[in-house]
Amino acid sequence: MHEPDQKLISDYLDRIWAERGLSNNTLDSYRRDLEYFANWLQKAGTDLKSAEQYNLQRYLAYRFSNNYSPRSTSRALSCLRGFYRWGIRDRLFDQDPTVLLENPRLGKSLPKTLTERDVEKLLNEPNVEIVIELRDKAMLEVLYGAGLRVSELVGLDINQVNLRQGVVRTFGKGSKERLVPLGEEAIYWVEQYINKARPELTGGMAKDALFLSNRRQHMTRQTFWYRIKEYAKRSGIRAVISPHVLRHAFATHLLNHGADLRVVQLLLGHSDLSTTQIYTHIARQRLKDLHSEHHPRG
Repeated sequence: MHEPDQKLISDYLDRIWAERGLSNNTLDSYRRDLEYFANWLQKAGTDLKSAEQYNLQRYLAYRFSNNYSPRSTSRALSCLRGFYRWGIRDRLFDQDPTVLLENPRLGKSLPKTLTERDVEKLLNEPNVEIVIELRDKAMLEVLYGAGLRVSELVGLDINQVNLRQGVVRTFGKGSKERLVPLGEEAIYWVEQYINKARPELTGGMAKDALFLSNRRQHMTRQTFWYRIKEYAKRSGIRAVISPHVLRHAFATHLLNHGADLRVVQLLLGHSDLSTTQIYTHIARQRLKDLHSEHHPRG
């Protein structure tokens, strides 16, 4: 890579770090995209400052012919747009070669989900005679029964759950509050956890967190993810699993059983119905499979 290109990249990353406070992971990702493009330009006999639109078009064609995913190419192009806008703004470049380029079209990727049978196996895996696993059982029942985001689940305080009314009050993205009903199973296991396991985890101390870690505080998302993976492994589930997969399963299974899309939207805390509609593709595929399996002309 040309030395001037290296300096331009470093200057740009320093600027956006100062202006936007980006994480190190994001900055590393931007650096990789910019350096990869700069190296490609060098082989083409030019550099970042002199690149023209046809260079960008050829670069995108190169990525396409080498089977880079549309998503990664779209991300790389977005990074280059920001870089060249910065250069134009600071009068380092005479032209922005990205200005007329369109992003690659992204196909809708369906969220991974679990069958109802797999969910049942997972929920039944914790040994409820063990304090920690009784806590995990209650957490899994609430996660699947209410469709919470994992950050909402691990962040719950005890005063956010009303077992008499069977609802949980949570705060989603943008601190938007919503009430989500809990099913009978979730209510039962939260009661069991509060009565039998939580007193041991609090050590007799007053604590706000509903689901406590061994350190008597809110669990981290990473810890709960690790716990889920362990239960999936123990129960022999082969599908890729995470807390978010259980949220997808919650939505998909509701739709498969006839729930209205707008009801699912409210339960998930989606502000835009189009965000929820991705789940109908999974439900529709299930209907196709059932038709194919059972209909004489399927």
